Amino acid sequence: MVVVEGGDSPATEKLELFLSIGLDRRTAENALVNPKVTSNLVAVIEEAGVKGSSKTIGNLLYTVATKYPTNALLHRPVLIKYIISSKIKNSAQLDAALSFLSSVGSDSFDFKNFEEVSGVGVEVSIEEIKSTIEAVLEENMKSILELRYHINVGNLCGQVRKRHPWADAKLIKELIENNLPPILGEKTDADKEPMKKKKGKPVKFEDKTEAIVASSLLSEEEENPFSIFPNPEENIKVHTEIFFSDGNIWRAYNTKERLEQHLKATGGKVFTRFPPEPNGYLHIGHAKALYIDFGLAREKDGVCYLRFDDTNPVAERMEYIEHIKEIIEWMGWKPFKVTYTSDYFDHLYEIAVELIKMGLAYVDHQTPEEIKEYREKMINSPWRDRPIEESLKLFDEMKRGMIEEGKATLRLKQDMQNNNKNMCDLIAYRIKFSTHPKAGDKWHIYPSYDYSHCIVDSLENITHSLCSLEFEIRRPSYYWLLLVLGLYQPHVWEYSRLNVSNTVMSKRKLNRLVTEKWVDSWDDPRLMTLAGLRRRGVSSTSINAFIRGVGITRSDNSMISLDQLDYHIREELNKTAPRTMVVLHPLKVIITNLDKESILYLDARMWPHAPPDDASSYYKVPFTRVVYIESSDFRLKDSKDYYGLAPGKSVLLKYAFPIRCTEVIYGENLDTFVEVHAEYEPVKETKPKGVLHWVAEPSPGAEPLKNPSELEDWLGDLNPHSKEIINDAYAVPSLAGASIGDKFQFERLGYFAVDLDSTDKKLVFNRTVTLRDSFSKGGSSKPVK
Repeated sequence: MVVVEGGDSPATEKLELFLSIGLDRRTAENALVNPKVTSNLVAVIEEAGVKGSSKTIGNLLYTVATKYPTNALLHRPVLIKYIISSKIKNSAQLDAALSFLSSVGSDSFDFKNFEEVSGVGVEVSIEEIKSTIEAVLEENMKSILELRYHINVGNLCGQVRKRHPWADAKLIKELIENNLPPILGEKTDADKEPMKKKKGKPVKFEDKTEAIVASSLLSEEEENPFSIFPNPEENIKVHTEIFFSDGNIWRAYNTKERLEQHLKATGGKVFTRFPPEPNGYLHIGHAKALYIDFGLAREKDGVCYLRFDDTNPVAERMEYIEHIKEIIEWMGWKPFKVTYTSDYFDHLYEIAVELIKMGLAYVDHQTPEEIKEYREKMINSPWRDRPIEESLKLFDEMKRGMIEEGKATLRLKQDMQNNNKNMCDLIAYRIKFSTHPKAGDKWHIYPSYDYSHCIVDSLENITHSLCSLEFEIRRPSYYWLLLVLGLYQPHVWEYSRLNVSNTVMSKRKLNRLVTEKWVDSWDDPRLMTLAGLRRRGVSSTSINAFIRGVGITRSDNSMISLDQLDYHIREELNKTAPRTMVVLHPLKVIITNLDKESILYLDARMWPHAPPDDASSYYKVPFTRVVYIESSDFRLKDSKDYYGLAPGKSVLLKYAFPIRCTEVIYGENLDTFVEVHAEYEPVKETKPKGVLHWVAEPSPGAEPLKNPSELEDWLGDLNPHSKEIINDAYAVPSLAGASIGDKFQFERLGYFAVDLDSTDKKLVFNRTVTLRDSFSKGGSSKPVK
C-alpha cells in the first residue's frame, strides 16, 4: 500500500522537513511513500539537528535513513556528526563507514580505525588523480586502441578509484573521457555504432510457476530498465522476466490461472498502448511517450495500441483524432490497432452497476470544492453509505439525462487506509450534456480516467502500462479497482516526463494560445507541437534522436535545455540541407570597377563536404555590378574584432572576390546610409579575414529573388517579437524552384524550411534553427516560452 505519513506530523510538514535538508522534491515525495523510510528519515534529521543543509549532506542523510544497518543503530548519531561536519562527504566514504559500523557491536569502537577505514581527512589532489589516470590509460592502451570509444569507461574509473577510493568519482570520469580524444582522434562512424552484445543464458527457475513470463513484467527495483541506443535501428532494451506478485506490495497481483489466461490471449507477447486524449495536437513531450510505448513493443517483438482516451466530449474533436493518427505515422510508429475508450462505454457502464451492487460505488452530490475539502480533512461524504438500491436508481437517472450536470457523480467506495488522499473515493462517472465526437448523443454520463483507464488496459491485455510520474500516485487506485473486479492486472511503471526549458508543454495552455490567437494555429512554427516542429523544418528523425539522448529514468527533477534538441536538428541538417545564400536585411553595394552589363557566373558549393571534383555539389550564382550584403555586415567605424565591411576596408565575398569599400552614399540626412560603393579584385591578391555572404542582381536592373519570411519566437511572459516577417530579403536565383518542405542552410544565418504558405509567386521560409547555439545568448530563434 502507498503510505503518505510517517511519525506524528502531517505529510505536508514532513515533506517540508525533507526538502529543508536539500533533498529534491521527487526524492522527498518518494520518501513519504514508504512509512519505514519516512520514520527513519525524520529520526535522522532530528538527530542531525540541521535544516537548510547542502544537497550533498541531505542526500547522505537520506542514505543513512534508507541503508543504515539495524545492528548498528547505537552508532548512528556518531555517523551523522561526521556527515554534517563534512568529514564524511561522499557516497564512497559513507558506504565504507556503514560497512564498518555493521561489523561492530553495541560497544564503543576505535575511532582512529573508523576514520582510517572511512577516508576521513584524506585529500586527493587533482595532480595525483591525473597521474593515476595516465598510468591506468597506459596499462589499458591495448584495449583502448582495440575497442576505441566502446571501451568500458566505468571499468577504467574503477581502476582509478581502487588507488584513490576517496577521490571525486565525477571528476575521474570527466578526466578519463577528456583523455580519450587525444589518443583516438575524432569518432568514426563505427565508433558511433553500438556494440553488439552477446546473448546471455536464459534464467532457470526452480518452480514451473516461476517460469511463467508474467505478462513480461518490469522489475520494481530497477530505476531505469531501458537502455537506449544511438542507432535509430536499435530498439529499447528492457528486463521482462519476473514472478507474479504475492499481493504484499502495489504491483501486478495475478493468480496463476488469470496469468495463464492472459498469456493464452497474448501469445506471451508484450502489449503496450499509447493513450492520448484527443483534446489538442501532440507536442514534444508526447514524443517521449511514443518512443517508450511503441519502442518497448518493437524491441520485444510485441504490439502497441493507439487508444484514444475520449472520455471528455467537451474538449475532444475529430480534427484532433485525425491529426494524432497522422502525426504518429510521421513520427515513424505504426499502431497494432486503433481503439477508443468509447468502444467500451457499454461494458464500463455494466461494470459500474456491478460495483454499486457490490457496495463499492455510490452516487454523490458533493460539489468539486466540497470533495476537495473532505479529502483534505479525510472525511467521508455524507452520501457514502446511502442504500445500494438508491444509488442504482440515481445512477440510472444520471444515464438517462434526468439529473442536472454537476449535481451528481458516481464515486468509488475505496479504502482510505494509510491516509492516502488519492484513495478517497475517486470519481468514476460524471454528467456531461455534450455531443461526443464518436458516440454522438447516446451518453449523458462519461467515465473518468481513473475508472476507465485500468479497466480498458486489462480488457486489451496490456502487459506494460507505462506512464509519466505524475500518475504514480494513481497506482494504488489502478490496482485497487482491478483487484476488486477480479480482472487481469498489467504491470505499471512510471518514468519522468520530458521537461523542456522555456517552452509550453501543457495542452491546456497550448489550446489557449491557439484559441486566443496568440499564435496562428496548432502547427505554428513557434510552438513545440510536433506539427509546429515539422512545419519549422524539424524531422521526426531529429526528434527521436533527441528523445534517445535525453534517456528514460524515474528521476523527475531535471530540466532539459532546448539546446539539446537544436543539437540533434543541426546534426541532421548539416548532412541533408544544401547550402545557399540569402540576405535578410539587404544593403546595396555597387561594384564600381565592373561594367554594368557584365555578369560573371561563379561556382558556389551546396555540399562543402563533398569531393572537390563532384560537379553535383555546386550551383551557379551570378556576380554583377550590384550585389547585396547584410546591413549588419557594414559599419562606419572599423575595429580589431570586427570582420565586416567598413570604409577603406576589404572583405571577401564568399565564392567570389575581395572587395574594398571606397565610398558611402548617405540618405537625406547623414544619420543613415543607403548604399556602399566598392571595388573588386579580379586577381584575388588580397586575403581579407572577413568573409561575407551576398546576393547579386541576376541581370542588370533586375532585383534578386525576393522571398524568405523568417519565423522565430504564458501570456505576460510571451515574446512579443517571436514572429518576425521579413519581406525585403534577397535570395540567389536557384531558390526559385524550391518546394514546400525543402530545407536549406542559408550560409551564416541558419537552417530554413519552405513553409506551407508558400506560393509560386512568393516563397515563405521558416528558420528551423540557427547555425550555432544562440539560445543562452538571446538569439532570435526562440519558440514560445
